[in-house]
Order: sequence, then C-alpha cells, then structure tokens
Amino acid sequence: MLERYRMPLLHHVDQSTGLPVRRERLTRYEKVAPGELVHVDIKKLGRIPDGGGHRVVGRQQGKRHNDGHGRGGRGYSFLHHAVDDHSRLAYSEIHTDERKETAAGFWIRAAAFFAAAGIRVQAVMTDNGSCYRSRAFAAALGDIKHRRTRPYRPQTNGKVERFNRTLATEWAYAKPYTSDEARAADYDRWLHFYNHHRPHTGIGGQTPAARVHNLTRNYS
Repeated sequence: MLERYRMPLLHHVDQSTGLPVRRERLTRYEKVAPGELVHVDIKKLGRIPDGGGHRVVGRQQGKRHNDGHGRGGRGYSFLHHAVDDHSRLAYSEIHTDERKETAAGFWIRAAAFFAAAGIRVQAVMTDNGSCYRSRAFAAALGDIKHRRTRPYRPQTNGKVERFNRTLATEWAYAKPYTSDEARAADYDRWLHFYNHHRPHTGIGGQTPAARVHNLTRNYS
C-alpha cells in the first residue's frame, strides 16, 4: 500500500519530524569519540524584511516589504556552524559576514564551547573558502589539525550539511516570522532543543548531548 502511493517506509522516516531521511551518496563514516573531528561551515540565509517575507504575506506583499529596505532588500545573514562528527553536538552563531576575522573569532568561541562540554577537539574540517584559508583562521586553530573538503564535493562535510538542512526545515522556515530579528531571537531556543531534546536518526535516536558524557547532567 505504501509503495502504491509512493510513501516512504516507516524506517525511512525521521521519527522526530516525519520527513523522509535523505540517503547520502557516499559511504557514511562516523568518528568513534567526540572531538576527533568537528565540521565547520557557513550557511547563507536571506534576511526577513520587516512585516514578513513572501512565505508569510505572499509574493507581492513580501516584495514590497523587502523593497522598503532599499536596493538588495535586507541582504543576508551568515550562520557559522561547528558540528561534532561523533555526537552531532552543534555550536552556531549568526553574523553579518563571512570574513576571516569573523570565522576566526567564531572558532575560538566554538572551541571554548566544546571544551566546556569536556570535548578536546583534535581536527577541524572546512571547505576551501577564503576565510578558512586565512592566517587568522590558522592562528585560531593553533595546533588543531585542519582538514579541507575535496573541491565540489560538499558530501565530505556531510554532518554539517545535514545540520543546515535540519535548521532550514525545523527553524528557519518552520513557522511564520514577521521580521529577521524575531527569527534570530528564536535561534538559541531551537539550538538547545537540537542538542538536548531532539532525537537524531543518524545516531540511533539519541540526542547529541546523550553522546557527550559531561553534558547531559548540566541541562534539562
């Protein structure tokens, strides 16, 4: 019956969202302990105009709201992410750019976040963006090994790519926001839910916090 109506099998559906699980084209890998590899990336996200964008008020009204901010509308936000390969524990910040100084400062705070959770980061994987090839980012990494993805193969940084898809579905476009500030104000709440309460199919229905032994007792 499911096949007849082109519906996914139950074990192909994410239990927390009801959405079909995307199968990666590459063979999946997973590090055996937190901190062995942290995936770092930047997600570019269009900013919502005051009054709401087209998803809330329709295409014509949304365009008028966006045009009210001048040429180019409200532009973009840049979400800087760091996702632990083993646990999927995520640290993320919203910024107005992707410059080398911003990326370097983000990593220093991300490293402190993982250290507070008892995670010693051994290696970081990024794409080949200019901010990650800078001396500023190298200095922020210190003696942490820096690995880069293969050109034109974002699958090699798949854990953070999956995080991007999840935040788009469950936060960025999950409900009608009437301004970019309203959406940004909801980000910390969603990120806490993602780390501490949302079961993840890729780690057997556990939460990221459950895979970090020093973390679960500190949060509810």
